[in-house]
Amino acid sequence: MLKKYVSLFLLVLLLFNACEEPIKDDTVKYDFNIWVLNEGLWNMNNSSITGYHSETKKLSSDFFMQENGRGLGDVANDMIIYGSKAYVAVSVSSLIEVFNVYTGKSIRQIPLKNEQGVNRQVRCLASHNAKVYACCFDGTLLKIDSNTLTVEDIVKAGENPDGICVVNNKLYVSNSGGLNFPNYDSTVSVFDINSFKEIKKIKVAINPRLMKVNNKGELFVLSQGNYTEVPPRLQKINTKEDVLVKTYDFHASYFDVYNEFLYFYYIDNANSSFHLQVFNWQTETMHSNSFIKDNINIKTPYALNINPKDGSIFIADALDYQTKGDVYCLDKNGKLKYGFEANICPKKILFLE
Repeated sequence: MLKKYVSLFLLVLLLFNACEEPIKDDTVKYDFNIWVLNEGLWNMNNSSITGYHSETKKLSSDFFMQENGRGLGDVANDMIIYGSKAYVAVSVSSLIEVFNVYTGKSIRQIPLKNEQGVNRQVRCLASHNAKVYACCFDGTLLKIDSNTLTVEDIVKAGENPDGICVVNNKLYVSNSGGLNFPNYDSTVSVFDINSFKEIKKIKVAINPRLMKVNNKGELFVLSQGNYTEVPPRLQKINTKEDVLVKTYDFHASYFDVYNEFLYFYYIDNANSSFHLQVFNWQTETMHSNSFIKDNINIKTPYALNINPKDGSIFIADALDYQTKGDVYCLDKNGKLKYGFEANICPKKILFLE
């Protein structure tokens, strides 16, 4: 009987890790259900990961440093969790740090340089079918095997890609052209994920960056404009036909999607103001003009992420960009649940079971 249960357990474990080879050391050392990726400061080599537990209130300012005796590198731009590994895109250091989700222990650093030894400046990450994809500011898209942790293929995208999503077995890459001011790019590249070849470019507003997918497989794209007379634009792409179908008439600086709601904040630099709003993308109606119900003094909003488990809204405040920032958690009614201190320039909030 024992042998039967052991076999059943091994079968379940095999199915769970079908897309990725499991890490052998599964000793849980860091018991946090919320991770915050902190960007750090340019040329200061102080990117970090803050760990926090919403119930026990346990907090670690930088558990990666604690475990590995070193920082992540210079300017962490994105992080994803895939299987039992976490992947961090460290842009200026031009590498992907891979570490064990359960122990915080580094597994490998994947250096990303071109044939001349120049940094590719990795920006954003996505995963699908045992592969991790990375877009880099040098105009390339990389495919990485999640088991061997080696770069399998590199293809050309557009100018300075700064966002990546996987939808309907296709890869979408936003080409910002951010280094070509004032001549920004204004396209989203579409790649067939099997052939890893570009099949189309979709014309959007200038300087496209952040992209998110709703539960119908539609792709929202935020173009940042030129930060002066051309305002930011939120748009929607039909991923079945790969055409731009909607440009919204409100301004947004950052957003996330949860069910039928699109949560976004807009920083109005002209009036030195910030507001968080909720837009119902199904009915195309604004749900709230002032979502935050409590008096929270957010100075420099830097990230907005929704916990998919319960719909809690997390907002990161970079304050003065020099000192440790804060993270606030709001419930679905805009009431403050709790807050905690992160590290310098909190850039992204991730949620673990």
